[in-house]
Amino acid sequence: MSLYLLIGRFMRRHWIAYASSGVMLAVIALLITWIPLQIGRVVDGLVANRLSGAALLQELAWVAAAGVVVYFLRVAWRLQLYAAAYRLGVELRAQLYQRLARQGPAFYQSQRTGNLMALATNDIDAVEMAAGEAVLAGFDGTLTLIVVMGMMSIGVDWRVALWVLLPFPFMALAFWWVARHVHEASRLSLERFGTLNDQVQETLSGVRTLRALGLQARSEAQFGQLAAGTAQASLNAQRWEAAYEPAVGFTLSAATALALGAGSWLVWQGELTVGQLTSFSLYLGQLIWPMFAAGWVLSLLERGKAAWSRLAPVLDMPLSVNDHGTVETVTPGSLELQGVRFAYPGQPRPALDGVSLRLESGRTLGLVGPTGAGKSTLLRLLLRHHAPQSGELHWNDVDLQDYTLGALRGAIAWVPQEAFLFSASVADNIALARTGASRAEVEHVARLAAVHDDIARLPQGYDTPVGERGVTLSGGQRQRVAIARALLADAPLLLLDDALSAVDTETEARILAHLRETRRGRTVVIVSHRLSAVADADETIVLRDGHVVEQGRPADLAAGHGWYARQWRYQQLQASLDAS
Repeated sequence: MSLYLLIGRFMRRHWIAYASSGVMLAVIALLITWIPLQIGRVVDGLVANRLSGAALLQELAWVAAAGVVVYFLRVAWRLQLYAAAYRLGVELRAQLYQRLARQGPAFYQSQRTGNLMALATNDIDAVEMAAGEAVLAGFDGTLTLIVVMGMMSIGVDWRVALWVLLPFPFMALAFWWVARHVHEASRLSLERFGTLNDQVQETLSGVRTLRALGLQARSEAQFGQLAAGTAQASLNAQRWEAAYEPAVGFTLSAATALALGAGSWLVWQGELTVGQLTSFSLYLGQLIWPMFAAGWVLSLLERGKAAWSRLAPVLDMPLSVNDHGTVETVTPGSLELQGVRFAYPGQPRPALDGVSLRLESGRTLGLVGPTGAGKSTLLRLLLRHHAPQSGELHWNDVDLQDYTLGALRGAIAWVPQEAFLFSASVADNIALARTGASRAEVEHVARLAAVHDDIARLPQGYDTPVGERGVTLSGGQRQRVAIARALLADAPLLLLDDALSAVDTETEARILAHLRETRRGRTVVIVSHRLSAVADADETIVLRDGHVVEQGRPADLAAGHGWYARQWRYQQLQASLDAS
């Protein structure tokens, strides 16, 4: 969809606001073209000694009244128009947010966060200006030009009006040439701003790492280069937009010279009065706005088109995981995977290949294996962050794709490897899992996650702000707050993706003991590099290179001779050495 089609559809939906603004602009155009005509009559009356005293004051009062009406109408149409144009910005931001919220990880692997933020700010602002300021400025300028030229031709003299039009084709050619460069310069400016925004976002997110590695100077230098490039691109766009003004000035100067020359000759010939020439001169002054409006409108439209060319592909991009399911209620039951195969885009080897397993409802499954074996990938398939290329995933004999994404993910509590906390209090972060949870419920799950004592030692307890991404908490505290949040959700399926890696073994044991006590039929899948975390699982699966290489009860696997047994003996030896 083009920018013009977008604006056309928006104008049809909000036609009352645009129509009322158009009517007010039409009245303004008529009044401002009547004022020079009236002044010309006053001049002729003074020259002929027909106006004096009260009659003169009355004629001038009409001019002043028209000016007051024009002032209030200009205020009214701007309020009416911008109220409508801002709705387009709101609608586009809502559409963009909804699209981004529904996209899966595959989408964000190919997108930059800072650039997406720039789309929601600068780019939508540019589209909003095109739909508001550009549309009405174009209408106002065009209507003013038509009315002024009509008054110059009919109300004064058509011959002088023809002379005035001679420079206009040259202005149109200059505008066409400048508009092409404005579009490209605006597109580059928006892209540079997106890149700069992305650099700032990454730098602030990784500021601890930059400090730890001593890369502040390097980061500052990179930012300086990007900022300079962005400023230069913006300056180039402004330079090309400024090129409209010389074209307008040249055209107006030439038109004025031609009009005064032709008009003076007609006055000399007695075919035009001094008052009429005065009116014509005032009309020439009123042509300044239509000329500048043409350049302003073209500039806004080209900037809007450049922004829309960046925004539209993101809005139209299909979801990385489809949401065509119709089942809106998840009934807990057994989980079953049959011959599941999945490969990440661009990767030569599949992350999972021919994985089959069955987990009965209310039981605990341990997923272990070396790094890169496919453990986290399996959890992401259960969450439908990705869809397998082959094989089937069923929950209670219903294919996962038959559930709506909202219903499926609402039935799963997931604690990822990197726990994410929002810029809110500790209590608010835990209560995100269930709106309206009481403080007692929040504290209960915090105790289950073995984080209550840590929270109590914070300056404001549960009301302590955790900062962006939980920066004020340690890694282990963030993990345990995320576990508490998952437990508060009380979902039938709990997925722990190496969620105990940042806590000590004693705390890990307490959390796992609490999970066993409060499981109440909840199915649990635990991914861990520590085999102690899955020692009490009902069944454990060992993944290696995307394949299931061992499967059974943890005690049976530990007594065997495979990867699990070797890793178990190594970790037990390491624990004994640490204890000594």
